[in-house]
Amino acid sequence: MRQDTPPVEEQLRPFGLNTSQAAVYTALLRLRLARSPEVAAAVDQPEERVEPDLQALTRLGVVDSHDGRYLARHPAAALSPLIARRLEKIAQETRQIEELLSSVRTLAQDYDAGQDLRSGRLTIETHSGPEALRATMAAAAGETSSPELIAVVPDRRTVRDLACAYGDEWVLTQREGLVSSRVIMPVGAPAVPGARELFARLAEAGARVRFLDRPPGWYAVMGDETSWLPVRWGGNLPDCAYHFRLVRSPLMVAVLRALFEELWTRAAPMSPPSGREGVVTVLRLAAQGLPDEVIARHLGVCVRTVRSRFAEAMAELGVRSRFQAGVEAVRQGWLDGGAAVTGARRPASRP
Repeated sequence: MRQDTPPVEEQLRPFGLNTSQAAVYTALLRLRLARSPEVAAAVDQPEERVEPDLQALTRLGVVDSHDGRYLARHPAAALSPLIARRLEKIAQETRQIEELLSSVRTLAQDYDAGQDLRSGRLTIETHSGPEALRATMAAAAGETSSPELIAVVPDRRTVRDLACAYGDEWVLTQREGLVSSRVIMPVGAPAVPGARELFARLAEAGARVRFLDRPPGWYAVMGDETSWLPVRWGGNLPDCAYHFRLVRSPLMVAVLRALFEELWTRAAPMSPPSGREGVVTVLRLAAQGLPDEVIARHLGVCVRTVRSRFAEAMAELGVRSRFQAGVEAVRQGWLDGGAAVTGARRPASRP
């Protein structure tokens, strides 16, 4: 069954253009340079309705105006500022989430007049040292049936410490089924000595590791009630001498898990196979704003391979540019997680 590409107006909606503004912009792309009466005739709308859309598009920077004539800017130049503003909004929302997490202890204490504190559902312990971190995680794994460890590691120094001191133990506990792991690492982590080998051994043992350009801050969660947080949100463990807080609270775990799942959908695996999964991994990294050279270095492939996978994505999605490939991949759910990748269908080719 053929799947048609959605109208351009629908594709432009995520960038803040309503239906009438998108119609005016696409009409101007065809007209090149026109006055408002010509644009109104092209979209079959009264001039008094088209004029506000032209003014709004001019303010957005997607249309240029001079002497009463309007010129649509090239889509790449026109939409780039809109994309940048959307990314900035996402970054701002992420910072707001991080601020909320940093103050969650106070919020939890105030919740329902201290009910959690009085009932013992919220406990906070302060610990120091890598051995204390290992010991508390081992104890939590022993108290939880089929525990899953999820963790975010934002810096290469912590990756180096993990690889050197605890890599073998981590692989062993994963292989023996004592814990299952999902971890988000920084994109540069595979370049840390010994890290790429550790990630490969963890993958063989059943762990899943993904990589993100800028992970927010270090934390870990196990089970439904136990979490580990730095003494200062956004910091890394070595810089604060592995000083951390062990927090037991279902509310805290729920918030941290929600943040992790959002970050997990944005992150990409280290060594994708060829085919659709490899294409999606390259698209994930590109969506983080990484250039071809950085993507290639992260995946351990040449730049030509990265560009070849971009070409595969454009052919598979039936589009003609990387930007269109990113928009279409998001629309089809390719970047929402692994499940949607194998189920997406190729849209109808354009004439």
